[in-house]
Amino acid sequence: RRERQRFVDKNGRCNVQHGNLGGESSRYLSDFFTTLVDLKWRWNLLIFLLTYTVAWLVMASMWWGIAYLRGDLHQAHGDSYSPCVANVYNFPSAFLFFIETEATIGYGHRYITERCPEGIVLFLFQSLLGSIVDAFLIGCMFIKMSQPKKRAETLMFSRAAVISQRDAKLCLMFRVGNLRNSHMVSAQIRCKLIKSRQTPEGEFLPLDQCELDVGFGTGADQLFLVSPLTICHEINSESPFFCLSQRSLRSEQFEIVVILEGIVETTGMTCQARTSYTEDEVLWGHRFLPVMSLEDGFFRVDYSQFHATFEVPTPPYSVKE
Repeated sequence: RRERQRFVDKNGRCNVQHGNLGGESSRYLSDFFTTLVDLKWRWNLLIFLLTYTVAWLVMASMWWGIAYLRGDLHQAHGDSYSPCVANVYNFPSAFLFFIETEATIGYGHRYITERCPEGIVLFLFQSLLGSIVDAFLIGCMFIKMSQPKKRAETLMFSRAAVISQRDAKLCLMFRVGNLRNSHMVSAQIRCKLIKSRQTPEGEFLPLDQCELDVGFGTGADQLFLVSPLTICHEINSESPFFCLSQRSLRSEQFEIVVILEGIVETTGMTCQARTSYTEDEVLWGHRFLPVMSLEDGFFRVDYSQFHATFEVPTPPYSVKE
């Protein structure tokens, strides 16, 4: 069947766009730091370059303006005349003086004299403004670079989910794996069923969310993710799939959203990986191929078989039937 619109893509991106915010868009400016971090890299780099370029030009113009108002640009800087800033004769030299001061290079050729109180005040203002701009922009870039979004790309989910029997119970199963040797600390998995429904009062809920139990009561949702694991949802009387059969699966429309959360061992930051399965990606009567094998002193994981399934005898009836 034709692939329909997803609520969550396979790569974890949520297909939700907020529009017609009206006056509520001002909330983004009130939390400007988070807004800046959430921007794409090309906009972050553009803002980074523009902010520093504009700040440098403005501050250099202020130093040039002081020299111009005092008449330093038209006087010879010698023992008989004490300028505000020594050896500043034009805008390029004022710009170089600002860069030397801001970057604490201090070549020694240009310097502030003690007979320029306005220059001392501008120097203090430049130091404070430079510290604020550096802290804001460098802090934003550091947080953006240290975000664990790329770590989520090394967490793998099986392309399809399967329904088959396990321990004489009909179960919905999918597989998760960690491609890195570093562990996910306190890894926990949750599942949401996204399905439209109508209440007895006649209210239509287009994207109703229902929790799928993957071992919350038994602790099976707490994962020790050092090797690929098969996550199991038991279909019983409390499951939303209690009336689901092989025949009715063909006419259903639902989406299973899987959320894997944990703490990155190397950075200590919380990471979240997401994926989803539509009804077309749920295989009835299938089971995942084994990927673990025992080698000489260690266990080997064959990720070439990570998504592979094979058919097993499974009753085509629902649990209710």
